[in-house]
Amino acid sequence: MIDKPLGRGADKPRLLVCNCERTMDLDGEKLAKALGRDGKLVVHHQLCRAEIDSFEKALQGDEPLLVACTQEAPLFSELAEDQDGPPVAFTNIRERAGWCDANADALPKIAALLTEAQYRSVPTGLTALASDGTCLVYGKGQQALDAAIQLAGRLSVTLLLADPSDATPPNVAHVPIYKGRINRASGVLGGFEIVVDDYAPAIPSSRAELEFVMARDGVRSECDLVLDLSGEAPLFADHPRRDGYYKVEPGHPAALAEAMFEMTDMVGQFEKPIYVTYDADICAHGRNGKVGCSKCLDNCPTGAIQPDGDAVVIDMGICGGCGNCSAVCPTGAVSYAYPARTDLIGRGRVLLGAYASAGGKDPVLLIHDEHQGAELIAALARFSSGLPVNVLPLALYSVMQLGHDALATMLTAGACHVVVLAPPNHPEELPALEGEVALTNSILAELGFAGARCQVLTERDPDIVKEALDALQPVTALVPSTFAISGAKREVARAALAKIHAAAPEPKELILLPDGAPYGRIRIDVAGCTLCLACVGCCPANALADDPERPRVSFTEAACVQCGLCRTMCPENVITLEPRYDFTPAALTPAVLNEEAPFECVRCGKPFGVRSTIERVVAQLQGKHSMFQNADQVQLIKMCDECRIVATSEAGGDPMALGTPPRVRTTEDYLEAEAKARATGKKPEDFLD
Repeated sequence: MIDKPLGRGADKPRLLVCNCERTMDLDGEKLAKALGRDGKLVVHHQLCRAEIDSFEKALQGDEPLLVACTQEAPLFSELAEDQDGPPVAFTNIRERAGWCDANADALPKIAALLTEAQYRSVPTGLTALASDGTCLVYGKGQQALDAAIQLAGRLSVTLLLADPSDATPPNVAHVPIYKGRINRASGVLGGFEIVVDDYAPAIPSSRAELEFVMARDGVRSECDLVLDLSGEAPLFADHPRRDGYYKVEPGHPAALAEAMFEMTDMVGQFEKPIYVTYDADICAHGRNGKVGCSKCLDNCPTGAIQPDGDAVVIDMGICGGCGNCSAVCPTGAVSYAYPARTDLIGRGRVLLGAYASAGGKDPVLLIHDEHQGAELIAALARFSSGLPVNVLPLALYSVMQLGHDALATMLTAGACHVVVLAPPNHPEELPALEGEVALTNSILAELGFAGARCQVLTERDPDIVKEALDALQPVTALVPSTFAISGAKREVARAALAKIHAAAPEPKELILLPDGAPYGRIRIDVAGCTLCLACVGCCPANALADDPERPRVSFTEAACVQCGLCRTMCPENVITLEPRYDFTPAALTPAVLNEEAPFECVRCGKPFGVRSTIERVVAQLQGKHSMFQNADQVQLIKMCDECRIVATSEAGGDPMALGTPPRVRTTEDYLEAEAKARATGKKPEDFLD
């Protein structure tokens, strides 16, 4: 299916609506009014068949088209290509809205879906992958051999048998055959690297069974594609997302045929979306070799993120686009780009706003993925009562990208509930999303909002999903409010939380948050703090600052991401973290955590160092160290760096002194020495200095 973009900023494209042979209750006049269009909107009954001429006529114009049908999108796209028509986009109002028990009340929802479909997100960048068709078939026995031979006509195939026991030597050597076990594998489509143990080639004279010679370990090889029929643990934990790697369990011929069919097309140049962006300048991973935040590393299921000194590096070829890293990143250094945060929130706002403008009540935002979630919604419409009329579906490539910033903003846009329909086949990816939902709900609960307004559903059964949606407790939505979606993740989140706080039943200036939350303050035990300022130097968010005029540590709570680097770097171990959220303006202004009067140089009076530290050093060294036995030596500790050098030089102990240069001898010196030698009987050199 080809879905040509309407173009960002397209103003009200021409809309073609069909009630699909009158299976939906659509009123063209009311729908046009709800959409803010003049006149009456033509509602077709069979746009894809008897009324196809209406679509063809629409292609004659220059304005982009939006067709409210996805089932027949391939047909419409083919006609558009034949006529070189304007851009055509498609949206589904049938399964998502029109096919439900209360379809007569679905007009606000249909209007909202059509309005949201006109929103054009900024496209993300692309990364290139290239495959020459070099394929490794890895498996056991005859099944692996047969698969390799079938692929050999289209790909450059090598067969690696983990167990060759039941494989019959072929009459014709269509593919090279080896035995061995893959010890480890890395890479992605067009760039796999494997390490094989017990690697040995088959000998040509193998008769009744395959025989091998010269086995060795640690053999490295490269390939573009991997077909894994071994029946053992996947070579990659994220194998469903690893481009170019096909894992098929033995005894599933249909799955094997599907994999082989797809693999034969994986030759050439391919473009893959860049799912996330990364800003190392605001990353809180580490400083000076010490690790602070590792949330993106801990939650990446593909291993696409690796440490890179004090930052991280993301392999865009391996990245599967789950979005976990973006959801949990406390600073926004890793940010989802498919779509970007502004477009994700923008689509939600448009959907909720259009629904309210058309007279819709009590909206529930159902965020789902474009694949399994969309299929589940379609099944609910076809075999059950369909989605409730107040449930507004919003499709994303991956729902795992949702952070508390997006969830909170959707609530400020007027959603009563935000329900995330997550695919259950990736349970290892759920903790990040569940953590962000729990954080949002904990903030709401602290502010007096009853019930959990955000939740995650991971059901495969559409009827269970329907029951869960029907069971949502009625709540009063926040009065929709808007604010600029600009800046990084934290700025967006703080703006949304301020709106929620303003509408809270029990507003509090300060709330406690669970451990691991990205907001809070630090505490310093001032009794043990020496004001060494190591914490200031390592803070990646500039939440900690010093003062060039005096020994002082100040702290801006709104900037703190609770990464713990200050706690790790503190040599006195006097820093603790306290996760919480402060809604007052005080969180935005620096507060002094510890300060002391500076020590004044006993020679020039210039302030330097920390008074308590200098006094403590004097007490520890005076009379107890060989270099500080008298008063003059102790005074050096109480001097600034410049005066200390001068005093040391004046005392004759300047280690940088070059010594006194020797006096230049003159002719008179030599004549005088000779005279003295004659008078005393000594040598002249005895009288030379």
